[in-house]
Amino acid sequence: MFIHIYYYLFITLSPGGLIGGGSIPKPGEVTLAHRGILFLDELPEFPRQVLEVMRQPLEDRIVTISRSKAVFQFPANIMLAASLNPCPCGYFGHEYGDKHCICSATLISRYRSKISGPLLDRIDLQLEVPRPISLDHHLSGPSLNTAQMKLMVQKARDFREARTADSCFNSAAELTGAALRKAILIKPEAVSLLENAFEALGISMRAYDRMLKLARTIADLEESDFVEAAHIAEAIQFRGLDKPLP
Repeated sequence: MFIHIYYYLFITLSPGGLIGGGSIPKPGEVTLAHRGILFLDELPEFPRQVLEVMRQPLEDRIVTISRSKAVFQFPANIMLAASLNPCPCGYFGHEYGDKHCICSATLISRYRSKISGPLLDRIDLQLEVPRPISLDHHLSGPSLNTAQMKLMVQKARDFREARTADSCFNSAAELTGAALRKAILIKPEAVSLLENAFEALGISMRAYDRMLKLARTIADLEESDFVEAAHIAEAIQFRGLDKPLP
């Protein structure tokens, strides 16, 4: 696995440059990052038409380019990582000292709307990174090192493999729709919480399924056969951009 990173390339990046194209199609950055991480910095600054071409590769893990005489396919099994400011000035919800947000609610809404709902549905983890109280507090706070995180991930993968040993699929990531909901063992109270979130947040069925998959991953980390209400609640907290602006 390698990391393919963009920094401030949104000015010149075209849809073809991202997913591939040309009269004789060549692979784009999505394919170059195959089996790795594609990091898009300052996500709302990319032209919307560039971002929208990511939807199909993120869903199918394949880029399909049609031409009059042939259809070309390139691999695109990537982990997408992206960053954005909370608003154009960068201080919304993070005011400190004499630094205050100067953006109106309309401007913030317009800024965030550059990322479409269907694209957000395909981003499983949406986290707000708070400004550290102080540099000393940030450096001395509790954290896991790489070795500890690797051990946690490996234990969760081992548990998942044992849990699905008698199944025809290896992970929830391979399933969608009714097949996904049928395959996951989930407690009734967890179903109720997920359905309440579906109604309250007005999310799509794709986001519903993504939230369920994320809760299943959290349950694997805790080595739980069933998805509990606590796992759903944690998964909801990881969908920050689904929530309306205050």
